[in-house]
Amino acid sequence: MGIMSAPASTLEDAIQAALATVDDPEIRRPITDLGMVQGFTVSDGLVKVDLLLTVAGCPLRDKLNADITAAVTKIPGITGAEINFGVMNEEQRKALQTTLRGGGTAEPVIPFAQPGSRTRVYAVASGKGGVGKSSVTVNLAAALAKRGLSVGVIDADIYGHSVPRMIGVEGKPTRVEDMIMPPQSHGVKVISIGMFTAGNAAVVWRGPMLHRALQQFLADVYWGDLDVLLLDLPPGTGDVAISLAQLLPNAEILVVTTPQMAAAEVAERAGAIALQTHQRLVGVVENMSWLEMPDGSRMEVFGAGGGQTVADSLSQTVGARVPLLGQIPLDTRVREAGDAGNPIVLADPDAPAAKALDGVADKLAVRRESLVGKPLGLMVNAKRG
Repeated sequence: MGIMSAPASTLEDAIQAALATVDDPEIRRPITDLGMVQGFTVSDGLVKVDLLLTVAGCPLRDKLNADITAAVTKIPGITGAEINFGVMNEEQRKALQTTLRGGGTAEPVIPFAQPGSRTRVYAVASGKGGVGKSSVTVNLAAALAKRGLSVGVIDADIYGHSVPRMIGVEGKPTRVEDMIMPPQSHGVKVISIGMFTAGNAAVVWRGPMLHRALQQFLADVYWGDLDVLLLDLPPGTGDVAISLAQLLPNAEILVVTTPQMAAAEVAERAGAIALQTHQRLVGVVENMSWLEMPDGSRMEVFGAGGGQTVADSLSQTVGARVPLLGQIPLDTRVREAGDAGNPIVLADPDAPAAKALDGVADKLAVRRESLVGKPLGLMVNAKRG
């Protein structure tokens, strides 16, 4: 990609054009559009840039330094860059917040619940814990992101949050006034209650607090223009599932189960809640379907047929076809990749489990036109005081 969209008539124009190609690593918009560049000078081939960070101690200043240097040194005659970092004052941060909101209103707005939203929202549910719901969520997110889609994940499993580790997020969210910038990994934006608790502390909340947390994740986080948002729900049909139906009535339910009949029966109840909330069931994923043996045979560790049973039962319950989207083999590499923060669809794409997960992602990716380069006109708003 060239540095400039049109030939620059002066060196200053070329530098300005080069800076416009540098995106803020968190917001993913040009630093020149965000009011971060206060000015620059050039002398003897060295460009000195005055750059304002959103907050002091920004963990991504090294990346900004490297990206700016790489951009300007492509200009003939420029041999280096020196970045002088400052910090936005309150007025400048409010101006940035207004820019990101697109004008803003007094009350929080969930952009994905608005009629004009083109983001497809998948709520990944299970009847019980231990079926690999979070593993499925992070791998689908990574698989969709590697297809060039803009993807976000909300770790809504408040009590059992595990998404940040499994997708490799190590950073903390950054606040710009009342907006939260989610950290990213493998091209996926992620938010989790685990990013706001000390150490491995337990979260002991009841319904109203869970509802408020989910509302903040949806409205106060600056997600930008997402193609797909995935929510990793807690097991069962409790408070979070009910809150989701209220906050995101257009969310589509993706049910994860194992082949075991006992797990399948519970998964049917998790999927059947869609009938009461009038949400669409997009399909069923059967996880841990079999273990492939060295001789090529399959060991059905958890039995067989549970996924299809759930799909058939839910189809009958809701009166519409609910497909079995895929069967994911049991593979220790899925666990190993998750523990390492590098989903198997990226770490070992030729593994049978990775191919099966990619197949599910292919089916989920087919729907709406991409949002890349197409602003929604719907922005996140500041939260209530």
